[in-house]
Amino acid sequence: MKIIDIGLQDALLIEVDKYLDNRGFFIESYNEEKFGLEYDFVQDNHSMSHKGVLRGLHYQIKNPQGKLVRCIRGSVYDVIVDLRKSSNTFGEWYGVELDRPELQLWVPPGFAHGFYTRTDKANVVYKTTDFYYPEHERTLLWNDLTIDWHLDVSPILSDKDQEGKSFQECEKFV
Repeated sequence: MKIIDIGLQDALLIEVDKYLDNRGFFIESYNEEKFGLEYDFVQDNHSMSHKGVLRGLHYQIKNPQGKLVRCIRGSVYDVIVDLRKSSNTFGEWYGVELDRPELQLWVPPGFAHGFYTRTDKANVVYKTTDFYYPEHERTLLWNDLTIDWHLDVSPILSDKDQEGKSFQECEKFV
């Protein structure tokens, strides 16, 4: 297993070992002892998106969620933005193509998160450290920062994502 520092405070890229044979493959997608994340996961989510769908950038201003994200089928360009004013990487973003189930992104609480679907369909699964509270959900406008989303078709957005707040206007964490 490899744990990779991506340059944003507390965020990590994790590549677990993949064991292949003539039957297929096996991965241990999460192991509390090996990962070393000091959080309890309380909810698992699964989304399927079509090519060109851009989801995000989402966060919860109260009950912030840490997320352990992976794409189990297809490919997404996954992006996180540090919204913690106390962080030395406040306002910085990171993006990575998640295109195999053994590659995971740890998104700490206090980050906005989103992804752009690069294949005909993509299945993204993620564990969260807190429950979903729609009344606390916020959206950082996906195109406000200088994020290179690796767009190959115009993004398909929900109404909520089209109406996100700019970085200057959005609520942030202490």
